[in-house]
Amino acid sequence: MTQLAAPGLPEDTVRARARDGAAAVFPPLNSYGTTVFGATPESSGDEIDGLRLAPPVFMPGRLAKLIDLGREPLYSDVRLDTALGGFTAPLPVYLSALGSTRVSSTGLALSRQAGRLGIPMVIGENVAPMNGFRSSGDDHRKGLLERVQAYCEELPDGVGGICVQQSTEDADSEVWNHVYSDPTVTGLLTTGRLGFELKVGQGAKPGLGGLTLISEAVATDLAGQYAVERLGPDASSILRCASPGTFTDEIFRRQIQLMRNNYPRARCWVKLFPGRDIGQAATIAWDAGADAVAVDGAEGGTGWAPTGFLGHVGLPLAECLRRVEPAGRTLLASGRVWDGIRAVKLLALGARAVGLGRAALIAADEDPEHGLERLLDAMALELRMAVSALGRYAAEETGPDDLWEPRS
Repeated sequence: MTQLAAPGLPEDTVRARARDGAAAVFPPLNSYGTTVFGATPESSGDEIDGLRLAPPVFMPGRLAKLIDLGREPLYSDVRLDTALGGFTAPLPVYLSALGSTRVSSTGLALSRQAGRLGIPMVIGENVAPMNGFRSSGDDHRKGLLERVQAYCEELPDGVGGICVQQSTEDADSEVWNHVYSDPTVTGLLTTGRLGFELKVGQGAKPGLGGLTLISEAVATDLAGQYAVERLGPDASSILRCASPGTFTDEIFRRQIQLMRNNYPRARCWVKLFPGRDIGQAATIAWDAGADAVAVDGAEGGTGWAPTGFLGHVGLPLAECLRRVEPAGRTLLASGRVWDGIRAVKLLALGARAVGLGRAALIAADEDPEHGLERLLDAMALELRMAVSALGRYAAEETGPDDLWEPRS
């Protein structure tokens, strides 16, 4: 355990869930019978934190479920399995791209756990250019195909899937071409569980490309492919700067169409940063044939970013979701997701599934073997309880009527 830090997340709570699973959804079990509980004022968070789930008194959906079951329905009757972006998952959750930095060195542990759980997993856009397709022997530099193999070794039949990101500079490395033709992914291809994700940007640094601190030796290896910036008074820290790519609506549409034409057996996902025209971009992506559009709010991101960007650049996730109209198509949302309550709010705002990034890293840091599994056990319990409390019995049945926004 390396004791990663995750500012902006309730890290201690995430670690408790990674250790204790569903039990951590409740107050400390030893407080039962000795402590009385009620609502406590929450510290200020983002707009989604300020929303409340609002169950109705009258629940025709519960009556319909009662008639179907022949008994009073329970939260355990809520169905969480979800079709998202051409894949099937046992709950509306996927593992967001985690990239190639040292904080993602738990990549194989997360791959194995995500595979066992059967949830889709995205592999970051710079894993292959930085770490290679197979390991160089460094524990912190596991190759892209090793992550795929670790995932597939644990994956049950009929669920899950892997999406491999590619952005502008990755096209020079031909990441998708290498992956599409490698025997490691044959099983995924034949079962329709391989996808490619076009990365337009990410929440932590919208409008910028990937930023990573690298060594002098690595900087030499990457000369000509990436720009570098020397930081600090002695210029001892080297920042690798990737291009964010240049898009117009026509360039964007053509890139997605090329993905569909060049890799017809792979699912097509698109990841958008929280730009002001995100609604237009999402619609173009779907119309061009994208199976899923992932929206990364300004709260999202696991990588290195300027601190000014973290607090002042990009639309909040709630505003992004207001500007996007999925109209029955697959919208994915990520940004500070760590619990089932926030997940239900995002589903009610139009998302089909939610992405875990920093929370997954913290969970695997707490327990590399089972931390993510326990975190998702807790999420699943909260999801079922919250969806049932709304009088719904499938995660996708939630909607805007299930939310209350405090008056300003």
